[in-house]
Amino acid sequence: MWYVVDGMDGCGKSSAAEYIREHLKAKGRRVLLITHPNRDTKVGMKEAAWLLKEGKFAKIVATQYYIRDVLHSVRVMKKNKKTQEYDDVIFVRYIMAVSYVPKPLCRLAYGFFKLLLPEPDEKFFVDVTAETAMSRISSRGEEIESFENMEDLTKTMEKMHMFLGDNWKTVDNNGTPQETEAQIAGYLSEE
Repeated sequence: MWYVVDGMDGCGKSSAAEYIREHLKAKGRRVLLITHPNRDTKVGMKEAAWLLKEGKFAKIVATQYYIRDVLHSVRVMKKNKKTQEYDDVIFVRYIMAVSYVPKPLCRLAYGFFKLLLPEPDEKFFVDVTAETAMSRISSRGEEIESFENMEDLTKTMEKMHMFLGDNWKTVDNNGTPQETEAQIAGYLSEE
């Protein structure tokens, strides 16, 4: 199966994906987890570097690297379908990243990439308030990316919510880790 865990910066995508991975591994499944930006690839490293720069040009370049990064991961996932090295593949961040583009282009970009890119078997959207996300981002002790500020987080979350009717399983991650894990476990038990 192919799982996607998406949401805005600081929402807890990596933690949710890790819980899904551990849940699947406990069932004896072989799991590949790919996070975007994928710092194991040259394109992912360049993407990560451009995300730390300011200005519109930097955002455009970072977006272009992001698209290449995701396309590389899709190729890896398709290759895995042939080789069956893994039973399950999990992507952290996928199509919801279109929410980082200006609102007039957001719906168009989502529709375009939904046609272009393959559809995952399961899509998890990790939802938090912009305040919660910013608090988590600030406490990570990492360099702040250009999109990681209250104004951009608020706008991005608004745009992401436009797409939730598209078979996304929403996980409210404003509470405790145990509450989040319980929600994900509930979704996984439905499979």
